[in-house]
Amino acid sequence: MSFAISRLDLDGFDSLPAHTRRCVFWEVDPATLSAGGGPDYGDLGSFESEFDKEVWISGLLLDWGTCAQTAVESSTGSVVGSAFYAPPLRVPRSRLFPTSPVSADAILLTALRTEPGFDDARSVLLDAVVADLIRRGVRAIEAFGIVRGSGPADDASDGSDDGPRTASSPPAAGADDGSARLGDAVDQISDREFGDDPDFGSSTSFWSDEAIAEVTRDLLGSDIPDLCTLCMIDADFLKDSGFDLVASHPRFPRFRLELDSGLGWKSAVENALEKLVVMAAIDLAGRERTTPVPVASAHAHRCRATGFTADGVDSNPNHRSSD
Repeated sequence: MSFAISRLDLDGFDSLPAHTRRCVFWEVDPATLSAGGGPDYGDLGSFESEFDKEVWISGLLLDWGTCAQTAVESSTGSVVGSAFYAPPLRVPRSRLFPTSPVSADAILLTALRTEPGFDDARSVLLDAVVADLIRRGVRAIEAFGIVRGSGPADDASDGSDDGPRTASSPPAAGADDGSARLGDAVDQISDREFGDDPDFGSSTSFWSDEAIAEVTRDLLGSDIPDLCTLCMIDADFLKDSGFDLVASHPRFPRFRLELDSGLGWKSAVENALEKLVVMAAIDLAGRERTTPVPVASAHAHRCRATGFTADGVDSNPNHRSSD
C-alpha cells in the first residue's frame, strides 16, 4: 500500500478519521470539559467536540501556519494517518503532565496516529513534520510519550474509532476492592524498596517519588484523569525515531529532538548560489560565442595567409616572377 503526505488545511478537515476529527484531548482546556460527559456528548464523552477541533485548527492556520501533516492512501484517497503539532502555549493539555512544561524554544508534537495496517506511515509523517519545522526555523520538537502497560486502558494498538481509551474508567462489577489493591501494591513496593527492614517499609515518608507514582498507577492506571491513550505517542517510537529523553517519568516521559534550525536558510542560500553559478556559466559561454573579431586584425590575418601586405605588395618572394 502506498500513500502520499500532504499538509492539512480546512478543506481536508472533513476527510480526517472520526477519532482524529472529533477528539479534543489536547486542544481544549480540561477545566472546561464536563466530567464524565453527559447527554450532549457522543461516543468520545467529554473529549468529543468536532466544532472545537475545527476552530483550533483554523486558528493555528491563520495565526501560526501549518499544524498537521496527513497521510493519504493513494488508491482510495482516504486519510490513513495524521501528525499534529503546535506551540505549547496553544495546547492546553501540555501543562498538565508530570513532566511539564515543554521548553519555550520547542514545538510540541501532540499526536501521531495511523489507521490499522499503515504503521509505516508514522515515520514518513514524522519526517514531514521535521522538514516543515526546519524550513520555518524551529530549534526543536518535544513530545510527551506514553509507556503502555498490559491493561485494557492502554490497548490502543487497534486504532479503532469506537471511542477513547481512558485510563480512569470505573472498575467493572466484580473487580478487586480498591483498598485491597492498595495494600497489595504497598506490600510489593515495600518489599522491593526496603526488603525486610520494618523501620523503613512501614512508613511511606521514606518512599521515592517513583514508588508513590507506581502505587497511583496501580490504582488508577494513569497519573492523569480522563486520559485518551489513542492521542498519545508511544515512548518507544519516540526513542527509536531519535528523540532524546529530557524529563524522565515511569508513565509520561518527555522527549526532545534537536533540529538543525540553520538547515532551512543554508539550503536556500546554497540553491541561490548554485543558480547564480549556472547563470554565470551560461552568460560566459554566450559571450564567448558572440564576441566580434576586430576588422583590422581580421585583415592582417588574411594578408599573412595570402602573402600580401596591407598596401597590396606581394611580400612572398615565391610569388615574384624571375627576371
